[in-house]
Amino acid sequence: MTSRPIVVSLPVMFTERFIDSGESHIRVLSGLDESPPILFLHGVSRIGRDFAPLFPAVANAWQVHTLDHRGHGQSSRGPGGYRVVDYARDAAAVVRSFPVPVVLFGHSLGAVTAAAVAAAEPERVRAVVLEDPPSAGFLAKLDRTMYYTQFVATQKLAGQHRPIADIARDLANTPLPQPNGSTARLGDFRDASMLRFSARCLPDLDPRVFDPLLDGTWLRGYDEDAIWEAIACPVLLLRGEEARGGMLPTPDANRMAATITDCTRVDVPGVGHLIHWLATEACVRLTLGFLESL
Repeated sequence: MTSRPIVVSLPVMFTERFIDSGESHIRVLSGLDESPPILFLHGVSRIGRDFAPLFPAVANAWQVHTLDHRGHGQSSRGPGGYRVVDYARDAAAVVRSFPVPVVLFGHSLGAVTAAAVAAAEPERVRAVVLEDPPSAGFLAKLDRTMYYTQFVATQKLAGQHRPIADIARDLANTPLPQPNGSTARLGDFRDASMLRFSARCLPDLDPRVFDPLLDGTWLRGYDEDAIWEAIACPVLLLRGEEARGGMLPTPDANRMAATITDCTRVDVPGVGHLIHWLATEACVRLTLGFLESL
């Protein structure tokens, strides 16, 4: 494991280190203060800096850490190992590197990963924030949603070293089928700044991370009901509106909230999957309120 001070383009100073999980070298950025640790886990195709909108508020009382999942950002590639259980093993190795229990904040892939780590490492995880985790029920019908088309298009752009503005334009022009039979553009649902950040993540993304998502094996070996039942720490569940692109259908959210021993569920109105980008103020307020209760 190596450590060297760097400054990234965020209002927080970080050190960079690489954790050897035994399968991958995972890049971790860590805040410099001595506050209790919180580790952010990002979604598919993004990087640890995806949570930049939250960092300034959270860093007032918590030591911020974030990682790049295998195949993303500056972490090593893991061909053939891009299922959720693979990401969870890496994240568990990072959690074990902390001297004290850590709070996990996970979005999408990061959320299902965080749940698995909390279940497997109960003595090392203090609490969890799960932002719109995709359920098995949602993923079973992924090929009938606009996300399938979006993932196929994004996979084609991954690993391309072109000007970020050009990649962002191609992302914005991605056609997405709508339930009423019409076609919309990704740019109709994401603002230009968000698309540019997404585009910035793609040159360092292994296109193969999408393979298990598209072939239906992403959750192989992941028993969500058993994982939910095994989580002993407090959980904040933030759920986006399914009609706006949320990935946690109501029946699955109900079952999840009822199965986790200590679950505080909040349905965030007017926003879909990317709550921390599209409803940042609400996400900060809800997260800080939960953290102050620990």
